[in-house]
Amino acid sequence: MVRRDDGLVRALNDLVAIDSTSTRSNLPVIEALEHRLVALGFSCERQRYVDEAGVEKANLLARLGSGLPEVALVGHTDCVPFDTGWSEALRLTERDGKLFGRGACDTKAFIACAMTAAERVRPRLRHPVLLIFTADEELGCLGAKKLVEANLGRTKRAVIGEPTQLRPIRASKGYCLAEVEVLGQEGHSAYPDTGVSAIFRAARLIAQIEKYALGELRAEEDATFAPPFTTLNVGMVSGGRAKNVIPGSCRFTLEWRPLPGHDVEVVRRVIEGLIAGCARDEPGFAATLRPLRLDQGFDTPPDADLVRLLARLSGQASATVAFGTEGPQLAELGAVPVVFGPGDITVAHQTGEHVPVAELLRAAEILEGVLLELGG
Repeated sequence: MVRRDDGLVRALNDLVAIDSTSTRSNLPVIEALEHRLVALGFSCERQRYVDEAGVEKANLLARLGSGLPEVALVGHTDCVPFDTGWSEALRLTERDGKLFGRGACDTKAFIACAMTAAERVRPRLRHPVLLIFTADEELGCLGAKKLVEANLGRTKRAVIGEPTQLRPIRASKGYCLAEVEVLGQEGHSAYPDTGVSAIFRAARLIAQIEKYALGELRAEEDATFAPPFTTLNVGMVSGGRAKNVIPGSCRFTLEWRPLPGHDVEVVRRVIEGLIAGCARDEPGFAATLRPLRLDQGFDTPPDADLVRLLARLSGQASATVAFGTEGPQLAELGAVPVVFGPGDITVAHQTGEHVPVAELLRAAEILEGVLLELGG
C-alpha cells in the first residue's frame, strides 16, 4: 500500500495555485521550482525567450552532477485555459480520492512527483541527472523546440510527463497542422453569376480530402497504434462576409497525425495535388496551403532499458498513444524518450480536470525508483 505524502499534495497545491495558462508568463512557476532545486544542490539554468505576443517565457534546466545525464525528468509548466466559472480551477480540491484543479492532471502532478522524487533520493545520487521544465507545450511544444534550437538538454534518457495512468508510453504519432485558403469572387447573392463562391469551392476540395482520408491514407497501418493509421481532420472552417454576399474567401484547418517514421510532408503533397487537380477541372480555381506545424512522432524500441524499467516499476506493459508529446524533441536531443505520468488524458483540458491521489503517490515512488536505478 502506498503511504500518503502530504508534502507531495502540498507541492501540487502550490503549483495549481499559479495560473500558468499558456497566454501568460510561466516565470512564477519556474521561479518556485528553481528555488526548491537550488536548495537541493541542483545547478539551474533558464532559457528565456519572448513569445509572439511579447510575453516572457522560460525553460528551466536543473542539473545534478557533471557529464551527460543518465536520465531527465521532463514536464511542461503551461496549461490550457479554464472556464472562469470553475471556482476550484486554481485551488486544489480533494474529493472522492481525487485532486481537482487546472493542471492537476496535465502536467503539474508529474512536476510535483518529479520534484518530490528528486528530494527523496538526492543524497543517494552518484551519476548526473537532469530535470527539465518547459514552456508552451500546449501551443505546439514551442519551449521544447527552443531547447532543440539551442542544443540544450542533451541526455541519455528522458521520462516525459503526460497523463498516462502510470503506463509507460514508448511511441506517439506526430502532429501536423496547416491552413488552406480557397479564393472565389464576391458578388450579390441574388445574382450568382456575378461571383464565384469560395465556400462551394472549398466544399468540393474538402470532399476530395475526406475521400483521401478514408481511403488511401488508411492503407498503411501499424497495429501497435489505435487507430492504426495516419489520421486527418478538418477541424475549423470559416468564410464569407455576409449572408447575402457571395463569399470571396474560405479558410479551413487541416490536421494530420502521422505514424512515427512516416514523412510528415506526404499529406501536404497529396493535398497540394488535389488543389492542382481542382484547378485543372475548374478554370480560375485558386487555393493555397500554409503549413503551421510539422512534428514527427517518436518510436522507442520496446526492449529499451528505460521502457523495461518503467514497465517493471509500474507493473504495466508499455503502449503507444495517438496524441502529441515532447518526445520527438527529446529524441532530437539524443535521448531515449518514454512518456509517463499520473492521471488520465481524457479528463485533461476540461472543467473538472483531476488526478487520483493514489496515482499521484505511486508516480512519485516510480520516479524515485527511476532516479535511483539510473542515477544512484
